[in-house]
Amino acid sequence: MDRAELADFLRRSRARLDPSDVGLAAGTRRRTPGLRREEVAALAGMSVDYYTRLEQSRGPRPSRQMLGALARALRLTGDERDHLFHLVGEEPPRAESASGHVRPGLLLVLDRLHDAPAQVMTDYGDVLAQNTMSVALVGEAGPERNVVRRFFTDPRARALFPPKDHAELARSHVSHLRAVTAARPGDPAPARLVAELRAKSTEFALLWEEHEVAVRRVSTKRFVHPTVGLLDLDCEILLSSEDHQILIVHTARPGTESHERLQLLRVVGLQDMTPARRPHPPLSR
Repeated sequence: MDRAELADFLRRSRARLDPSDVGLAAGTRRRTPGLRREEVAALAGMSVDYYTRLEQSRGPRPSRQMLGALARALRLTGDERDHLFHLVGEEPPRAESASGHVRPGLLLVLDRLHDAPAQVMTDYGDVLAQNTMSVALVGEAGPERNVVRRFFTDPRARALFPPKDHAELARSHVSHLRAVTAARPGDPAPARLVAELRAKSTEFALLWEEHEVAVRRVSTKRFVHPTVGLLDLDCEILLSSEDHQILIVHTARPGTESHERLQLLRVVGLQDMTPARRPHPPLSR
């Protein structure tokens, strides 16, 4: 690990970003260009002290997950992301697998969606980035970021949806995961997830044996929010086939009760949140 080069690369990457590049208000006048250290730390989901030590060439070796979070927070390109991994002595993520790196342009789109819940995830369910409206709708799950795993192993994930929708959602998760594993047999991540869930969830195992296949596309989904109530939302899915990632945007039709509740969620649900996009995952998509 080249601590000096890593520190220099982080400082220069931070200095070239404007607050608006990451969905932040400019705020008070800044003495130096670029983001503040505490802003990068918040976007990457790490402590300010940890990030400061990295920039001062005295930090511990970052994990691969932390490197991915830093690459997203600093809006690094694919080549810059690979360079960051190399500075720490790590091999960048393999191209044949679903990429954990969200392209800066896609993050820019995510940051501009102020009134619609949106998130970027791998095609097998690992959430990579979400905007504040997505956090307000479904919450953050911390280090457990895979929505399929959470749906079949965590009752809190199911509580986001009406009980009578659970069977259909379960079947949809399994049939989509079946399509992904068949399309990319060389990617070990989806296969590991399937093996884990077949061992942990009888429901998943039974559905898997039915061998249904269906790629998830545009749909309507109902959410149960503890503050604003039931929301019927249209789910738009944009696919990035090169990186095996999808951008999911939830919207409500104007004039409907769900549209009014979504507007209320924007006011009520974001009161205790910073304007920055939250980098950690929600409970479900």
